[in-house]
Amino acid sequence: MIAVTIIVWLLLVLVLGAGATFAVIAFLRPDRTMTWAAAGSLGAAFVLAWLAIGQVEPLLTIVVVVGAVTLAVFGGGPAAVFALDLATKGSVRNGVHGGILVEGIRSDGEPTGREILRGGQTIGVLERFATVATIIAGFPEGLAIVVAVKGVGRFTELESSEARERFIIGTMASLIWACLCGAVVHLALN
Repeated sequence: MIAVTIIVWLLLVLVLGAGATFAVIAFLRPDRTMTWAAAGSLGAAFVLAWLAIGQVEPLLTIVVVVGAVTLAVFGGGPAAVFALDLATKGSVRNGVHGGILVEGIRSDGEPTGREILRGGQTIGVLERFATVATIIAGFPEGLAIVVAVKGVGRFTELESSEARERFIIGTMASLIWACLCGAVVHLALN
């Protein structure tokens, strides 16, 4: 039985390591294949963590935590972009500073584009780190704080329907991804 436990934990470490690698690659060089590979790794890690319930391997716990946090922080961005692409079907134009361009009309009647929701990638990294950390720490109530801070910080930019749609879809995809990564650790350690 001890050998099976060690094998499950080693597989969990390997799958999380592979998933974290895929996630970092997809984050640095957007690639759908790497995003799908990271998602598959997350699913496999979830199953392995479920198999590891009640069989904690103290020497490997820190590696599992680091792998899951890395997968959460870097994998959630490409997953959110994928969800947004599915939802908007490519109809939203990206801005120079990582935001989106929304059309407006100047006072003289000429159309204008302005960039909103700037810095989304950086905010997403911080959001996913805070989310996975609250789940791992056993403080899921912290999710309410993360969502509240993000909502208050972005409130003034949510006047257009494009911005609201992108904000909700991106935030939900990002949070779900980070929560699943936190759940892997929670399952494996409890």
